[in-house]
Amino acid sequence: MNTTVKILQRKIENSTPELLEALTKVIDQFENQSKSSVPQFQVDEVLYRIQFHKDNPKTKLDFYENISDLKKYFA
Repeated sequence: MNTTVKILQRKIENSTPELLEALTKVIDQFENQSKSSVPQFQVDEVLYRIQFHKDNPKTKLDFYENISDLKKYFA
């Protein structure tokens, strides 16, 4: 780990100001990304239901009755 930090430190020290500014923006974007509070198994279940409905178009997507709950979780 220390070796990686030293390598990065050397590269940063030898970078142009423009490159450092771009790198800072990229890092800021990573830090500002919000993570979904919806557990992965619930996301998987929704994706499974959508795929099932695509394969069986005459079926009813039962979670559409609770669409307001989905909007609340993904907001």
